Amino acid sequence: MAALDAWLVFEDEAGFSMTPPTTRIWSRRGHTPVIRVRGRSRRRLSVAALACYKSGEPSRLIYRPCPDARPDGRKSFSWKDYRDLIQTAHQQLGGPIVLVWDNLNTHLTAGMRRYIADRDWLTVFQLPPYAPDLNPVEGIWSVLRRTTTANRAFADPDDLITAVRRGLRQLQYRPGVLDGCLTGTRLRRQPP
Repeated sequence: MAALDAWLVFEDEAGFSMTPPTTRIWSRRGHTPVIRVRGRSRRRLSVAALACYKSGEPSRLIYRPCPDARPDGRKSFSWKDYRDLIQTAHQQLGGPIVLVWDNLNTHLTAGMRRYIADRDWLTVFQLPPYAPDLNPVEGIWSVLRRTTTANRAFADPDDLITAVRRGLRQLQYRPGVLDGCLTGTRLRRQPP
């Protein structure tokens, strides 16, 4: 990457539902906390995120949410959504990108392959199948689920979207956490 003066960018997507993940909490002995939820909702929020690293630059996080209530009825990202996200990253980062992502079928479509081939500033590598431990964005999802969305009953889908965006925005201002997610993959040595 240093020879190319390129950003190393990892991509991953995750889904968040109205039913919150539960984590440990403290309470008085014999008084188990109870969160009442009005009803189960099948509403989900999909989010794609890019963790961006470059020597001498602070780590960056770029993300895009995709609520399941879209005009075309699609509940997940299309290849055009990924194209737009990569284009946004290129504009924000201002340099060539080496993109590392999984083997999601949307990443492998003919339209996406054409888009990648037509961009001399974009180089793409596929992660091996079933290798989430090599993707630092998985660590970002873990942090988000343990902090922002943990033990929280969402009032409606807009509340879920607001909470996830707030959590991701907070992570954008904490490059040390993003560096820690990369260090957790053991792809980069931790600084002395």
